[in-house]
Amino acid sequence: MMWWDVARGWAQEEPLAMLSVLACEGSAPRGPGTRMLVSAARTWGTIGGGALEFQAVEQARRVLDLPPGTWRIQDYPLGPLLGQCCGGRVRLLVEHLDAQSLAPLQGLSERGGADGALLVSHFGATRIDRHWIAQGQPTPLSARGEKPEAGTRVIEPVGQWRRPVYLFGAGHVGQAIARHLPGLPLRLCWFDTRPMFASLDGVTVVPEEDIVTCVAQAPDEAAIVILTHDHALDYRLTRAALQRPGAGFIGLIGSATKRARFVSRLAADGLDGAAPGRLTCPIGVDGITGKEPDVIAIAVLAQLLRLPQHVTEKPEKVSVLG
Repeated sequence: MMWWDVARGWAQEEPLAMLSVLACEGSAPRGPGTRMLVSAARTWGTIGGGALEFQAVEQARRVLDLPPGTWRIQDYPLGPLLGQCCGGRVRLLVEHLDAQSLAPLQGLSERGGADGALLVSHFGATRIDRHWIAQGQPTPLSARGEKPEAGTRVIEPVGQWRRPVYLFGAGHVGQAIARHLPGLPLRLCWFDTRPMFASLDGVTVVPEEDIVTCVAQAPDEAAIVILTHDHALDYRLTRAALQRPGAGFIGLIGSATKRARFVSRLAADGLDGAAPGRLTCPIGVDGITGKEPDVIAIAVLAQLLRLPQHVTEKPEKVSVLG
């Protein structure tokens, strides 16, 4: 059952709040479009658990004291909140659901599902109105900077899983990948060690001594793409990625010669002999030979889109709090 079906039923029985992940950056527990329903005594769904969810549920229960339709935007920096050295930010929408605003969502369920549909949310002064459309361009949202306000219109895909892409490196190729990624069924988590990129939207700057930890925080289905400015750092990240099981993809920018050198070092470091077989280097679909950043970016994104889907996101949950 989808969140809008649960919400319509619960809203007829009791006051109901909803938490929606609007945007995230860095290593975040769940991606944009994730929803969680909260009443005074129970919850449905999850935005990732832990301290983030605990504080967000408290915010949701506070908004239940306000008139139906009331909404707020709340930013959560995950470093101070969850102690994540890889940083990360989550921008949440907290709203006291107005049951009338859910009525237009019924049609999609009656047609048999949400795959391929687009959800349009109109942010009004007193409530958020929603409806479905069949075609449109999703709205890019940021986890920092200007927040949605009254008059904002947001379009988001529904029913399509998005693979997390843990991208290491914010140079020309990294920026080209980030530029072409919006609108694809991918979710960007972007890291660099250089303070000069701190102002680049979406980049989390992590100290070099801590950045390997970001590999460990990636979910199993994530694609790990390594293209930093430094070969030594590339090697550390590659070794860390190959030491953990379950990564959906491990890609390293470079030539076949670079791959051979890395594989030799990995063997000297005692890494399992089968591990290098999981490393893709060079990256990008075969047959595209251009070296321009945009050409490389499109070749890499096409390669990621060809990966088989393996969804391991946390299942929805219902809990009753005593």
